[in-house]
Amino acid sequence: MTQPVARAALLLLADGRFPAGGHAHSGGAEAAVRDGRIRDAAGLAEFCRGRLHTTGLVAAALAAAATTGFDPLALDEAADARTPSPALRAVSRRLGRQLLRAARAAWPDPALDQLAAARPRGAHQPVVLGSTARAAGLGPLDAAHVTAYESVSGPATAAVRLLSLDPFHAASVLARLAPDIDAVAEAAADAGVRTRGEGAAALPATSAPLLDLAAEHHATWPVRLFAS
Repeated sequence: MTQPVARAALLLLADGRFPAGGHAHSGGAEAAVRDGRIRDAAGLAEFCRGRLHTTGLVAAALAAAATTGFDPLALDEAADARTPSPALRAVSRRLGRQLLRAARAAWPDPALDQLAAARPRGAHQPVVLGSTARAAGLGPLDAAHVTAYESVSGPATAAVRLLSLDPFHAASVLARLAPDIDAVAEAAADAGVRTRGEGAAALPATSAPLLDLAAEHHATWPVRLFAS
């Protein structure tokens, strides 16, 4: 059972106001809106569900594994291998660098200092999130839940700005996805614990090629509301 202090840390880490830089990113929603794949709450729900069960699962498993004693640099290499889009690799490392800055201020820990020294240009965000969760006294399921939730909350928040979508409708999308978020977090946490003896290569590697292609296209836009 999560202790009260750790539970507070979990809420802080999942709070969109935590200065980790996620507010500047749409998680692919901006490109999906431009392409007509998100037009309303129903389209947002389908987009978020697809993202959650693909890249969301991968990220959540990496984050969970980082709390269990996996070598974070090996996980960082695994994250690189699971992110074929150069644009998304750059985004993930940028977000990781920002999160690590905030994490080291909030939960000082030698392991976070070592990760920052080893990856001065930024480690992948899920690896940093899992390392942060460990420093904050959280476990694999906690890290997986935060990461799975982030994979859908970012696009939902962005859709409110991109489509002038009713915030109540965006919130309802997230509420209806709650069972999926729980299931993905549990599967990711199980993978993060179970594969510790097998190595990072055994972690989930589901992909979303359309997200990769859209990210590359989005990176070329001269004018955009979000960084990704």
